[in-house]
Amino acid sequence: MEIYLDNSATTRVCREAAAACCQAMETVFGNPSSLHKKGFAAEQLADQSKIQLAAALSCAPGELLFTSGATEANNLALIGAAEALKRRGKTILTTAVEHPSVLEAAQELERRGFRVKILPPAGPEGYTPEQFAQAVDEDTILVSAMMVNNETGLILPVKQIAQAVKAKNPQTLVHADGVQAFLKLPIRLKSSGLDLFSISGHKAAAPKGIGALWIRKGVRILPRSFGGGQQAGLRSGTEPVQLYAAFGAAAEAQLPYLQENLQHYRALKAGLLEQLAAIPEVTVHSGENCAPHIVSLAVRGIRSEILLHYLEQFEIYVSSGSACSKGKPSGVLEALGVDRRTADETVRVSFCADTTKEMLEELVFRVKEGISSLAKQR
Repeated sequence: MEIYLDNSATTRVCREAAAACCQAMETVFGNPSSLHKKGFAAEQLADQSKIQLAAALSCAPGELLFTSGATEANNLALIGAAEALKRRGKTILTTAVEHPSVLEAAQELERRGFRVKILPPAGPEGYTPEQFAQAVDEDTILVSAMMVNNETGLILPVKQIAQAVKAKNPQTLVHADGVQAFLKLPIRLKSSGLDLFSISGHKAAAPKGIGALWIRKGVRILPRSFGGGQQAGLRSGTEPVQLYAAFGAAAEAQLPYLQENLQHYRALKAGLLEQLAAIPEVTVHSGENCAPHIVSLAVRGIRSEILLHYLEQFEIYVSSGSACSKGKPSGVLEALGVDRRTADETVRVSFCADTTKEMLEELVFRVKEGISSLAKQR
């Protein structure tokens, strides 16, 4: 039995998304910029996809901009907003636990003359709104704080952060990377206090190559690509309507089960943590302040890559950290106070709606077995 537990890296495309994608490619294949009825049909399908996504995000469909994924959405949010606001100020505030697509976009802004402040966690429990309020000043034009960390599942209180930031400087824009939260936790952008929010399709049962950036009405950002002027001039290029359709279908299919799945994840995590607590060699990095669908753990004395490939023999698939880090040391774990050796021994387990307690019991059994057999090889 294949046990796929790397859903924070990517997910299996759901049937509804695959069907919507194929139908669009076969029947609604017109260019949505074309003026004939085939183009109009494609444009209507794109609009329908935004309506489906907006329902999952509690926002207006017209506030959504499609991108190639969250990396582009994050880059467009940070660089597009900073360039639009640079006459007002030059300071960008973000956290030490962000995804590389945020941190490296911030580094690019530094090269362009902006000032970037990286906020460390307040402690193992993560971040508090007060930290952001204290760090924001009159020169701060943008704050970026992820909703759920992709390595440990750490939840940042982005709504409260936005409130604290706006109380200190009402003109500061607040962006959140919502990739690991989308269709896992309830999201209500309309009342969030946020201005920008990034999501990705392939982390939510849609194909790779599609994402979206929510831009609150009235917020101005500058484009990073130029050409045909599609999507209100913010992202030029012929629109892949089949991917839009798949993304919208995936959201519509999963939204009714969000609360049910959330309870499922909580039960799975509780059961897994109980089993892991009985293994002396295991340290868990994902506590109560973390999302229920991600568990980060270290097995003392076994490097993550070795354990990953050991489990792979039994068709159990986990991650050695962020799939975007390509084996680099985890800056997230370091920021959270995990020593380098333990970080090198850390793997990430991430659930989907199809994950069962039996799968996790098999994982724990193989981890115990690995501790015994791999220890003998050392």
